[in-house]
Amino acid sequence: MVVSDGLTITKSVTAYCTAERYDIAHVARILQKANYKIDPRDTRLYPQVVHVEIPTSTSRKTESASQSLGDVFVFPSGTVVAWDVSDAVTSTLVAKTLFPAAQYPHPDRIEEEDLEYIEDAGRENSSIKGDKIVLGTKSHTVTSGLSTTLGITDQNHTIDTVLAKIAFSSGLARSTKLAALESLLGNYFESTRSIPAMLSRGGRLPFTRSFILQKTGQLLSIRAQLNLYSELTDSLPDLFWDSRHELNLEGYYDQVGKALDTNIRIKILNEKMDYAQEIASVLRQQLSEQHGVRLEWIIIALIAVEVGFAIRQEFKEYSERISAESQ
Repeated sequence: MVVSDGLTITKSVTAYCTAERYDIAHVARILQKANYKIDPRDTRLYPQVVHVEIPTSTSRKTESASQSLGDVFVFPSGTVVAWDVSDAVTSTLVAKTLFPAAQYPHPDRIEEEDLEYIEDAGRENSSIKGDKIVLGTKSHTVTSGLSTTLGITDQNHTIDTVLAKIAFSSGLARSTKLAALESLLGNYFESTRSIPAMLSRGGRLPFTRSFILQKTGQLLSIRAQLNLYSELTDSLPDLFWDSRHELNLEGYYDQVGKALDTNIRIKILNEKMDYAQEIASVLRQQLSEQHGVRLEWIIIALIAVEVGFAIRQEFKEYSERISAESQ
């Protein structure tokens, strides 16, 4: 989406969470097969992120040298971030093109988050004001004596802009991934909301072993995605570690986190999972009790059978004594 107020053009950046993870090598092969160039600005951040440039129009047949291009970044966390690319193009990319590279995809519950951004040619650095990204695109002039290397200037300017987009995209992707986990936990609570009321009435929980194991597995999966298998709880993703001092991109990443309350939401989500863990403990306790009761009935049945055999043996011996005495 592009909106103009006569002075500046407001564009949109949208993040999609479509799967638990992406096979980045597979993503690169798919995009190369579709004739997209991987890392066209030579950021050298692959395989931490896959970057391609896509025409903003819905048809690639009209592509020309003057056509506007949008940026798409694919992260291993199962998220895709698109800058100034139409919804029709990104929907096809996410739902169809990249689907084979998705691990544990969830096409029925794709999470989306978007921000607006403007490009400011009068500033070198970028920032977030409210919920709008201000992308500084001012060129850095490289001089040597009396000459100016314009080619290097334009190239460095483009790379700096793309790197800033990657930093902002990483923060937005983190928030979108978190939103997907928040949705999963919300569904978990919805499916177990009747348990506290049943316990308060002193009633027995009418849940099967399969249901209890399923709910336990769901909670473990959510907690693992939050704390083990993703970079959600890391202060800085891996893609910044090799370059953070020379590129100074961590500030942009932190700005997105603050604007979208990411750290606060992570803390709240962990607290909610602690409560969910209590529910899971109650379910596991019931499963253990059910197993214990089943064992008790088995033991009772075995004792009953043994008593029956003993009575039968006693009756047989008694019958034999009576028969012997009568003779």
